[in-house]
Amino acid sequence: MIYLCRHGQTEFNAIGRRQGQVDSNLTDLGQAQARAMGRRLASLRLPNPHIFASPLGRAHHSARLIAAELGQPPITLDPRLMEIGMGSWDGKSDAEIDAAHPGLRASLPPEAWWFHSPDGETYAIFAARLAAALRDIRSNPAPVKIIVAHAVVSRVIRAQWAGLSEAESHTLPVPQDAFYALDADQKITEIRA
Repeated sequence: MIYLCRHGQTEFNAIGRRQGQVDSNLTDLGQAQARAMGRRLASLRLPNPHIFASPLGRAHHSARLIAAELGQPPITLDPRLMEIGMGSWDGKSDAEIDAAHPGLRASLPPEAWWFHSPDGETYAIFAARLAAALRDIRSNPAPVKIIVAHAVVSRVIRAQWAGLSEAESHTLPVPQDAFYALDADQKITEIRA
């Protein structure tokens, strides 16, 4: 069984700034969200979980808070779980991106614009690195795996798990107060924290 968590709210999330692979600290709410996910995971009485996390600070911090609620299972940092790299768009607001590239985001389907930065990762490159990470995580002998990562990571991993298209991946929700159970039958269940 795999449980897929997004990091808690960050300072950038709170003001609408895009993070990509730059970092922003968890807010008090974000820390509370991560602890709540940890408590909810603990309530499931998971046997010998192992946490796999993005090394970006917001995900690693969330993973440590979740681990504290679970009795400190091991945490493995995997750079393949980092958020989409948007190159020069990392850390920018929507207004800053639009000013640098007038009309580009408006010409794309909602949320698909992440993959169209002139110097960032494409969907194919991003999806390939996540697929490789997921293969390795699945082969880990721990009976329960918990992934702590990011919004776009969560969308693409769930799309891969359920056999959804790229376009369908863009529409998936990315809550910071819930996580997803990915079972062996390719079923995905949202669990509220």
